Amino acid sequence: MRVTCGVDVIEVKRVQDSIERMGEKFLSKVFTQKEIAYCNSKKEMRYQHFSARFAGKEAIFKAISSLLENKYEIGWTDVEILNDEKGRPVVHFLKENGYGIEQMDISLSHLKEVAVASCVVVSKAD
Repeated sequence: MRVTCGVDVIEVKRVQDSIERMGEKFLSKVFTQKEIAYCNSKKEMRYQHFSARFAGKEAIFKAISSLLENKYEIGWTDVEILNDEKGRPVVHFLKENGYGIEQMDISLSHLKEVAVASCVVVSKAD
């Protein structure tokens, strides 16, 4: 068994500026349609939710980087962060998960100006 972790923090303004400048082009490059619908449902807090998921994906990429042969084999929309029935964020891989991941836990948090995420991965031994 191997345990790895990743963490990321981002200013909400950076994500907001990207969305306002590039619109759907940015959104569809980074987020799935379900993530976009969820974040947009948060109305005036949508940019914080987009930012938390952006940080979440970065944290995931950092946590699994040692499991990848090539860091470009997984893209932004190959990973989806949704919430379970209790509101807890859950990670879904939308392409084949051949990374040996046995368990993954992610935590997202945001304030008005910053969002942060951490991810812990348990994988099969090398």
